[in-house]
Amino acid sequence: MLYEGSCHCGNVAFEVEGEFTEALDCNCSLCRRRGGLLAFVPREKLVLKTPEDNVSTYTFNRHVIRHHFCANCGIAPFGEAVGPNGAAMASINLRCIPAVDIGALTVKAYDGAAR
Repeated sequence: MLYEGSCHCGNVAFEVEGEFTEALDCNCSLCRRRGGLLAFVPREKLVLKTPEDNVSTYTFNRHVIRHHFCANCGIAPFGEAVGPNGAAMASINLRCIPAVDIGALTVKAYDGAAR
């Protein structure tokens, strides 16, 4: 299914293709503070609909995940990294997709220990 998502102000908007029934509740130091619920898709399933210049990026720790956010409203709609299999991946903050029923998701806790 094709979904539309964005930050709060719409400055960073995207389309993503996927079936979202589960979400990951990561408890790393960044995710704990921002409260996103993540789902992962191959990077080619995510299409940015606004100019790339609208996206700000933050990295920390090992600097392997590019956490993208809107410098205007502060919301972090997605991130990018390379998965364990070497393929480009996108992590989607499902809270940034209005059509996703957050209450219907199976939410799984992740503590960052598995690599």
